[in-house]
Amino acid sequence: MVLDSSFAPILSASADRLHQLIAGFSHSRILVVGDLTLDEFLTGQVERLSREAPVLIIRHENTRQVPGGGANAAYNLAKLGAQVKVAGLVGKDDQGRALRDIFAAAGVDTTGILPDPARPTVTKTRISAHARQSVTQQVVRVDRKSDDLPDSDLQLELADYIRQQLPYVDAVVCSDYGDGVFTAPVIEAALNHHLTVVDAQKDLHRYAGATVFTPNLPEAELAVGYPINRPQTLTQAGKDLLQLVKAQQILITRGEQGMSLFDHTTEAHIPAFNRTDVFDVTGAGDTVVAALTLGLTGGASFWEASVLGNLAASIVVRHFGTATTTPAEIAEALQLLLSEE
Repeated sequence: MVLDSSFAPILSASADRLHQLIAGFSHSRILVVGDLTLDEFLTGQVERLSREAPVLIIRHENTRQVPGGGANAAYNLAKLGAQVKVAGLVGKDDQGRALRDIFAAAGVDTTGILPDPARPTVTKTRISAHARQSVTQQVVRVDRKSDDLPDSDLQLELADYIRQQLPYVDAVVCSDYGDGVFTAPVIEAALNHHLTVVDAQKDLHRYAGATVFTPNLPEAELAVGYPINRPQTLTQAGKDLLQLVKAQQILITRGEQGMSLFDHTTEAHIPAFNRTDVFDVTGAGDTVVAALTLGLTGGASFWEASVLGNLAASIVVRHFGTATTTPAEIAEALQLLLSEE
């Protein structure tokens, strides 16, 4: 990683403070409300073409299951050392049990994961294959989900659990992937905390009054209704988003162009800390949200918290599939950046 020369002195001056914030991640108590997804990665070797149809026959080698969607946000927080509670829905199926088991192994409190007998656990199965002496590539993805909303009684039960937990957590993270968890009662309950971080793919206005929003560039463009392709439109989008959602801060993540942080009087731009070693951006937004939230609960400014989110994301994009990082890796990445000034 090579640090933007104009940003290096700013980061260097904040290094001690950032290290202190990273060391304090384990003191934070976070409630994640989310659309919980199980990500499955099936890999194998291509043997031949089938005689039944023009498709590959793949000999299975291994299967990996990891939390995805809102579950990945919770898992990232746990791997960063936070005390995490999860509120969401899973089906009465093997995939739901797998998610609970993964969370239990990571020390996540799953009391707020409610069973939904009418809908399956959202599951995204990616099937990848390789020929002999070739790289592994994704062949197809199979999604398992329902477009129906949860039963109204289940919505109210989930909202009630959220309200009960608010006095005992330092922040609430809303991780909305559009899979039905975020109905009006659930959103209303989640917004009753003084520090609510929203990562939603669309309909940001439903969360008006939350503390900070973290849309990526396409999500921001969808919300404001115009392309964000110049410095002027980026600045205007920051203003428009703040007006739309009545938030304290907006953090727009912009991939290789870094991040842009807006409040009602200023804007700040943070360059990408890793532009060359990018292998897979899957789940990087959840990592940003996790590190940002832990920074804020530890007393960081919004700028400091955004830098921590950027650092964390620069690590996970080097790995294939949904990945996490640790406080030690973030601290090491920070030190590496400073040593390369």
